[in-house]
Amino acid sequence: MNSSITPYNLIFKKPSGTSRGILTSKKIWLLKVWNEESPEVFGLGECALFRGLSAEDRPGYENVLQSLTHNLPPLPELFERLRDFPSILFGLETALADLKNGGKRIIYPSTFSEGKSSIRINGLIWMGTKAEMQKQIQDKIEQGFSCIKLKIGAIDFDAELDLLKNIRQEFDAGTIELRVDANGAFSPADALRKLEALSKLNIHSIEQPIKAGQWQEMAQLCANTPLPIALDEELIGINDLSQKRLLLETIRPQYIILKPSLHGGFAGSEEWIKLANEQHIDWWATSALESNIGLNAIAQWCATQKNEMPQGLGTGQLYTNNFESPLSLTGENLFYDHQKVWKLNEHFQF
Repeated sequence: MNSSITPYNLIFKKPSGTSRGILTSKKIWLLKVWNEESPEVFGLGECALFRGLSAEDRPGYENVLQSLTHNLPPLPELFERLRDFPSILFGLETALADLKNGGKRIIYPSTFSEGKSSIRINGLIWMGTKAEMQKQIQDKIEQGFSCIKLKIGAIDFDAELDLLKNIRQEFDAGTIELRVDANGAFSPADALRKLEALSKLNIHSIEQPIKAGQWQEMAQLCANTPLPIALDEELIGINDLSQKRLLLETIRPQYIILKPSLHGGFAGSEEWIKLANEQHIDWWATSALESNIGLNAIAQWCATQKNEMPQGLGTGQLYTNNFESPLSLTGENLFYDHQKVWKLNEHFQF
């Protein structure tokens, strides 16, 4: 089997704010695999390192990538070798599954990939000024989203609370489900106070209220919280199965959020699901700002998991130079539209 690595820089349509700063671009690497006897049939995966967030963001990452251009051992062996490089594992799993299924970008066959069913997703509200966030909220509601996720922690908490109050004054929890994501912006000292204020607005859940790595403080919050807590960044870098179990047993969150390119690829994510199910912890999945190549793989995988909660897969329209694909959004429903085709050669000579 042959393989190649090609870097690519995704450009945001407009700067996107998180509690970690403003994002304007994102570098990815595309992994192509093919058999020598039929090079026209190839699998394609995305190695989507998230700078400043991924545990694998360290010197030597690209050397590990380049090692994949040599002989590839069987996937089970690669899984153990690449546990500490989840974005590379994610890209490799995607490319190999794609090749196995004929090189047509069908990664996990299902009624979704056949175009017969859809995935309900949440509408994502990026950080910004109060006016900017209000405009985003109104747009998402007009587009038909019944679940909205707001990133908070960048502007004054009271201003963010006002935004949420405005939504609740117009739409009750039965009409609009509200999720918030603090990205670790709260301090342990005042997190509970802020959670109590949020709980009065019938918030579905809050993601990562305090910074990751504070297991005991997070465990106390999860035990006393007036609204469900979902772990996200907390899972990053926890790649060993026994450590995964220990984290869930220690913190006992109400939810975990799975990002395959950050949390162990698909195999690693399925480990998290199995452990969470054993401890009666619910979950949903989100993308981590991948291109449509990675987003397509995550969506197809999600469809096979039979999770009915709204998923965080609404990031396909963020970039000016994303790859055209059959992924199609109608209101809050993500489809795989076979009337559309993949267009890759505008960017690469595949």
